[in-house]
Amino acid sequence: MSAPPAEIPSAPSPSWRDTLKVYLEPATLRMLALGFSAGLPLLLVLGTLSFRLREAGIDRTTIGYLSWVGLAYGFKWVWAPLVDRMPLPPLTTLLGRRRGWLLLAQALVIVGLVGMAMNDPRHGLAPLVWCALLVAFGSATQDIALDAFRIESAETRKQAALAAAYQTGYRLAMIWAGAGVLWVAAWAEVAPAVAATGAAAYQNGAWKTAYLVMAASMGVGVLTVLLSPEPVRLVLPKAKNAAEWLQNVLIDPFADFIRRYKWQAALILALIAIYRISDVVMGIMANPFYVDMGFTKDEVATVSKIYGVVMTLVGAFVGGVLSMRLGVMRVLMLGAVLSAASNLLFAWLASRGHDLTALIAVVSADNLAGGIASAAFIAYLSSLTNISYSATQYALFSSLMLLLPKFIAGYSGAFVDAYGYSQFFTATALLGVPVLLLVALASRLTTTTSAADRQ
Repeated sequence: MSAPPAEIPSAPSPSWRDTLKVYLEPATLRMLALGFSAGLPLLLVLGTLSFRLREAGIDRTTIGYLSWVGLAYGFKWVWAPLVDRMPLPPLTTLLGRRRGWLLLAQALVIVGLVGMAMNDPRHGLAPLVWCALLVAFGSATQDIALDAFRIESAETRKQAALAAAYQTGYRLAMIWAGAGVLWVAAWAEVAPAVAATGAAAYQNGAWKTAYLVMAASMGVGVLTVLLSPEPVRLVLPKAKNAAEWLQNVLIDPFADFIRRYKWQAALILALIAIYRISDVVMGIMANPFYVDMGFTKDEVATVSKIYGVVMTLVGAFVGGVLSMRLGVMRVLMLGAVLSAASNLLFAWLASRGHDLTALIAVVSADNLAGGIASAAFIAYLSSLTNISYSATQYALFSSLMLLLPKFIAGYSGAFVDAYGYSQFFTATALLGVPVLLLVALASRLTTTTSAADRQ
């Protein structure tokens, strides 16, 4: 039996001033803007789209199945090796590999959003779905390049701060794509000559304006990419032949992870696979729930924009700071508990009907929990990657995080139709119980990854 590894003396905790100063560094501020670009497309092909489809009279079961468009995020590890290693002439020559891929991905998102704006779901779902798939593919590709860009932009001890900034930008974009788009759509509506209700009251022109505004909002990310420096990448030797290139690109990133963590890799991957399951499965039915409870676009947008933004910023900031001060695993457990508990609040809200005060309380608590959990989880995933394969390994982790939850979420509409909203939200909270066990087990891992091993 081999001797246990010698304990490495822990470095002294940074002062509060040094901890907070990290949030003002250029790399952190860039990550705030790029996080906005990454977070914008997600709801536009999932949550916000479900609101639009429900308002257009599409049934909940169909909406649930259409959420499988988001599985593109769960399979991004398939093309992540190409994003990690393949150049894009002339973009790579002009901008560098990371920024070149980022710009291409953002262009795909913009084109897809314009296509979604131009199609009316009442006249057929197929064109809208194809455009949504393009947005999802471009967004997933952007995530791959951006995760590598973030990991390569700062040393390990600053990754929690970068993750918090990224998460703050990401959540701000989700508020804009979830609440802002509803505000724009409500503002763009015209008063009908004859009062109408249900699907007859749906105005596709208003949604067209809203989605075009969202496409224009991607300019934040485009401008940031053009003004940002390319991070310094580890220079790797060129492959001698195609077989060696495939070995380096496709096999080595995954073999490296297994080599470093051995049998513990299974536990880590299981935790990654289900950590956000409560939030993801619940999220697909949130907007149809608001529509069915009688909340207007203005009400949902106002609550999300004011209370949701404040709680999201607080959650992401608290999650990042606590991760640096107390350790990622402790905050990971806190985030898991809060995420599951917040879903029970939605079950309570379902019994209240149209209660705006209750909606404010629930949305606030949910955003606070999500901000804390996401900041800690991103920092945890970043700590697992080897910088030599940053894009591929992080894409594997973040894909695995979404694959099972999004697959299960496809059946959410059918579940709600069969059992109702209260039972659905309670069931999603119970999905978070196994997460607590896995976080506890992962916290007990004794393997120490040395700095040399990550480089």
